[in-house]
Amino acid sequence: MTTMSAERTAPRSLPAVAEARQAARTFLEALGEPAVGREQADTIVLVVSELVTNALRHGGGAYVLRLAAHSGAIEVAVEDPSPRMPRARTPDLVDGTGGFGWHMVNDLARHVVVTPGPEGGKTVRALLPR
Repeated sequence: MTTMSAERTAPRSLPAVAEARQAARTFLEALGEPAVGREQADTIVLVVSELVTNALRHGGGAYVLRLAAHSGAIEVAVEDPSPRMPRARTPDLVDGTGGFGWHMVNDLARHVVVTPGPEGGKTVRALLPR
């Protein structure tokens, strides 16, 4: 199993999300060929982007990203300090306030689990096919 961990603390900002996407691409490229196809890599990066955005927006501005390669799957784990569990909400088609990401993550992943942390916070794990 290949693993990578990247810890970031940042305010709600596009650079933090961009760094997480780049870390995911770097991780996937390091797996070698043909570990993950281009379309699946884009899907994995999209899930990383959504989970990190949610951690920044709803989790207090800090996150830890962990990626792991398993046989046939890539695990994306994002930890944040908020004990508040993610919830699906009706997507906002008028004011653009979101509501799409959690649905998308659950649709794209084989399995999604949220684990409360021992001292608060939580980790959201998504298992995606390779």
